[in-house]
Amino acid sequence: MPEQRARTYHRNRVANTFSEEIGAMLEGELSDPRIAPSYVTEVVLAPGGKSARVFVAVHGNEEEEASTLEGLTTARAYIRSQLRDRMGVRHVPELSFAIDRSEKMTGRMEELLARTRKREQKRISSEPPATTPATGVPAKS
Repeated sequence: MPEQRARTYHRNRVANTFSEEIGAMLEGELSDPRIAPSYVTEVVLAPGGKSARVFVAVHGNEEEEASTLEGLTTARAYIRSQLRDRMGVRHVPELSFAIDRSEKMTGRMEELLARTRKREQKRISSEPPATTPATGVPAKS
């Protein structure tokens, strides 16, 4: 049976609020030195609302990503209690954190595609113009 639109809309609103509130905490409230400058990219709430996965993009290398993930996992209980107080809800889902590398992957893919396009342009420009076999006149494209 398909899920009702109202339930989906509510879950999306809750996930959006979690994203904003956790993002605000990342900007200045969490004083753990392991947490590098980062921001929340997405919050995925489970259909039952019992758990949520928070995707975080970190500005830095893989070591900073690992230490940030460790710091966020350690601060999970604090973040949940703050969400409970700020939102005024009775139940806050169990949070799990994951590093979002999609922007780095997208940048790398764009770089590789640009290289391919550049090679293709070089190859096309270095080829002699095609001629028709009977007349020796350059063919029209």
